[in-house]
Amino acid sequence: MSKPTSILIVDDHALLRTLLRGRLETEQDLQVAGVAANAEEAVALAGQLKPEIILMDIDMPGLSAFDAARSIVPLSPNTRVIFLSAFVHDGYVEQAMAVGAWGYVSKTHAEDVLLMAIRSVAAGETYYSPDVASRIVIDERGPRLARAGRSRASTLTKREVEILRYLARGMSKKEVAQTVHISVNTVNRHASSLMNKLNIHDRVELTRFAIREGLADV
Repeated sequence: MSKPTSILIVDDHALLRTLLRGRLETEQDLQVAGVAANAEEAVALAGQLKPEIILMDIDMPGLSAFDAARSIVPLSPNTRVIFLSAFVHDGYVEQAMAVGAWGYVSKTHAEDVLLMAIRSVAAGETYYSPDVASRIVIDERGPRLARAGRSRASTLTKREVEILRYLARGMSKKEVAQTVHISVNTVNRHASSLMNKLNIHDRVELTRFAIREGLADV
């Protein structure tokens, strides 16, 4: 019998972590190696446990799930991330693909879809739940949004999108700097650049834009 697929569950809701762990552990081919309550814990545990798969909720406070996914790559290169979310926005999907996610599953689906995603990814295949798959195309260039580049958000760099997400959560520039480990001056520089690109110079309007584009989980 082959070794069970090791999984790290990352979600800020304790009840969901408990329920998901209990459900996965009923499957003989799956094994929950650990659980984390936020993205920071996920990065630390990924380095220690080296799980084959990480199931990571997108909508968590603190360090963003996408930033965590980037940090996990050098710590555990063979770990494959599947993102979970109650929301399916083009912005989320695009960011998930940008950080090399192997899967994206909407929480609105039944548990069978998640199990299928886990087993597909463990077998070396990407998996997107139907409502996510309908937004992307997969060709020789890999997965991408079917209608990528149609909004002002597409003009932003990866770092500017990260800064935008944190600012839209209501975090101060100092808090953003501490979270992503850069200086406040660097945050100011990125913030000014993204505001100029979007032609938005009001914090409230910036937050509305981020929510509308699916770039903020507030």
